[in-house]
Amino acid sequence: MNNQVIFIIMGAAVALLVIIMIVYFILKKKMKSSEYTNIQRLREGTKQNKFSTEVLFQKLYLTYVKIPFIKRYLLKIRRRLEIINVDDEYTTRKQAAKILTKTLAILVPVVLLTIILTSKNFLLMIILLLFELFMIDTFIDGSVDKIDNKILKEQIDFFSEIRHAYHEYNMVEEAIYQVSQDDEKDVSRQGEKIYEILISDDPEMELEKYYDIAPNSFLKEFAGVSYLTKEFGDRKVDGASLYLKNVNNITQEMQLEILKRDKLNYVFQSLSVISVVPVLLLEPLKNWAISNFSFTAAWYQGKAGMIVQMLILIITFVSYILVRKLKDNGSTSIDTKNTENPWQEKLYKKNVVKRIVDLFIPKKGTKEYRKTVQLLKDAASKQKMEWYYMNRMTIAIITFFVSMFIFTQLHIIAIDYIYTEPTTDYDIIGGLSEKDKAKAEELTRQDNIILNQYRGKTKTTKEDIRKTIDKSDYYKEAADAEKDKAVDRIFEKLQIINTEYMQWFEILLAFVFAIIGYMAPMWLLMFQVKMRQLEMEDEVMQFQTIILMLMRIERVNVEIILDWLERYSNIFKAPITKCVNNYEAGAWEALEAMKEEVTYTQMIRIIESLQAAVEKIPIRDAFDELESERDYYQEKRKESNERLIKRKGMIGKAIGFTPMVCLFVGYLIIPLVFIGLTSMSSSFTSMTSMK
Repeated sequence: MNNQVIFIIMGAAVALLVIIMIVYFILKKKMKSSEYTNIQRLREGTKQNKFSTEVLFQKLYLTYVKIPFIKRYLLKIRRRLEIINVDDEYTTRKQAAKILTKTLAILVPVVLLTIILTSKNFLLMIILLLFELFMIDTFIDGSVDKIDNKILKEQIDFFSEIRHAYHEYNMVEEAIYQVSQDDEKDVSRQGEKIYEILISDDPEMELEKYYDIAPNSFLKEFAGVSYLTKEFGDRKVDGASLYLKNVNNITQEMQLEILKRDKLNYVFQSLSVISVVPVLLLEPLKNWAISNFSFTAAWYQGKAGMIVQMLILIITFVSYILVRKLKDNGSTSIDTKNTENPWQEKLYKKNVVKRIVDLFIPKKGTKEYRKTVQLLKDAASKQKMEWYYMNRMTIAIITFFVSMFIFTQLHIIAIDYIYTEPTTDYDIIGGLSEKDKAKAEELTRQDNIILNQYRGKTKTTKEDIRKTIDKSDYYKEAADAEKDKAVDRIFEKLQIINTEYMQWFEILLAFVFAIIGYMAPMWLLMFQVKMRQLEMEDEVMQFQTIILMLMRIERVNVEIILDWLERYSNIFKAPITKCVNNYEAGAWEALEAMKEEVTYTQMIRIIESLQAAVEKIPIRDAFDELESERDYYQEKRKESNERLIKRKGMIGKAIGFTPMVCLFVGYLIIPLVFIGLTSMSSSFTSMTSMK
């Protein structure tokens, strides 16, 4: 190829490149002047990347709902999120899948770590895995609570915007509608729901339905106040809108609640983990002790060590439950349990089960029946009497059989230790050398041969064992002193093996543990009642805020106030409900009956003011001190919350750190000290006898 051809090819290539560039610039200019740019802009808003977390969580949701065990937890999360998201299926699925994925991401490594650490202790592995399954509820509740707290904080800004919108439109429903147009906030969906209620044909009925599904009591109060203002109209009080004053009161209540929750979360954020950590440290601590102090092997690998392990597991389980109850008590979280047809109801419908359970349920009208009903009410439990006794009996039966299984395993562990542990004296300084270990294992094998001959024969004597040793090839050249020592050692092992079977007192202990299991649900309810009593002052102050909002609204009477108090009550719900039911038969008498049931002084004062408003003076005059002492009550409420959090924190720390203390003191320090002193005493005795 000559130079002329090369120049022709290069010129053609340059000309082609110039033509392509000219065509590109012409097309680009035309595209700018056409609708192509608008189409591209629209596509950018809807185009997904190759990897989208939104799509991923939607696919994960469809996968989780097909897996039987995981589906249960997914639906539990969904029931709570449905209330927050109000008919937003896409967001509900995304959040449910996201929470469950995070939970599994934490749980799976913990489960794998447990299996690795307890691979040599099958019983402990099973117990820990069951315990970790129980912990899923904590992870789920914590994740959903974050969303619940988020919407509560969004309500602060939401109500602030309501104030500005109300000034502009001077109409409750229009102000709520305008503020609810912000789709980025979860609280906007609640605002839209309240707007739909206010403009509906029967707002009162729709409002009652909303009260059952509202995420928190503050939205209930806001919806109720908005409805009353729309129905009866707004009015000026001290030159300001009564509706806006009430919204401001609700905002102040929310601010106090947010501070309270934040402080409680700060106090309890690590207590649940601290109460659980000891069960994960059992095996590492045991292995460390045996590797550094070999004289402790008999204790840790024997029956005594397993019993202490079981006790620490039980203490940890109880502490974990109590810490959860202590933190969650009085929260505004929604109960997501199936309260219509749970497993207790399904099982109770079986004729055989029903007859047995009915034998334990106290007869109606008896003192015990009234006492149980009162306990369930005081603890705010939604259980029916039948379900409560089904729980007690189920726990008792499971406890009995688990106790029997554990006792059986303890006997197996004790026998297995005799057959597998290298036979040697305790070595306080350190472990055995390879040579000594091989010799000790061989001695164990020889002992096992003789043990198998006499296992189960309880009448075996030392003379029988001595005859067998004399015939053994292993002891042919052994001295008489060595043979005597072997006889004593084997006889001692044989006594342990022949006594490791189910004893009558172990069956009795299983029944005792079953009785404790039967009583446990009752004790848990009693603990919950005690914790709820700590929050009496907080609830009464919330009642004062509700009365303050209602007392200046026209046409509001004592009956309406009682309806509102019943709706937002928790601790005093039972006496208020009874009063509402008996109100038409006689208002003053119904209030007097409620006063006799209540023992808290501040609540009695509210009841007396309501009695005065029934017969003597207007509601505004009966509660005039609430307005004048508003600032005082606010400061008192803050101080009360501080005191409540401090008391809960002290109780929570005492309960939460109990398993850790038991682990290090009962499972490490005491065994080391006791066994060490015993071994040293034996060593000194041997040295003295040698002299």
